[in-house]
Amino acid sequence: MKLIKLIIIFLIINFSALGIGSWLMNNGPQSEWYTSLNQAPWTPPGWVFGVAWTTIMILFSIYMAYLYLKMPTNKVKILFSVQFILNVSWNYIFFNQHLVSLGLMVIVALTILIAIFMFSFKNDLKAKTLLILPYFIWLCIATSLNAYILINN
Repeated sequence: MKLIKLIIIFLIINFSALGIGSWLMNNGPQSEWYTSLNQAPWTPPGWVFGVAWTTIMILFSIYMAYLYLKMPTNKVKILFSVQFILNVSWNYIFFNQHLVSLGLMVIVALTILIAIFMFSFKNDLKAKTLLILPYFIWLCIATSLNAYILINN
């Protein structure tokens, strides 16, 4: 029962992050600024982003619930909070403010942070660590898209 409650709490927090991030990007993916950029040939269609982030946040919420049950430590709380801030702020920095270089720094930091989650707690969560793998893979793709825009525009 405690696991279910934690999953629900993390779902609320993580989907709130997606909502806040969407609000802060101010129509970014459909903006003239973004659509006029030279984008990477491997940029997925727009609908893929929604499916990917929905899947990622569901899996990450389950991962965080298991992690928090196992280790309700300040380290876990701080890492999760920093992840939340980086995830939300990238949307504003990149799409709203068009700060592509700073956006790349933020998304690289977020990718490193998710790698820290994966490797720091793999011995504690064992196979459940696979729940965070889609987040890491997606961030690697997103980082490459951000870097391509920086280099080619």
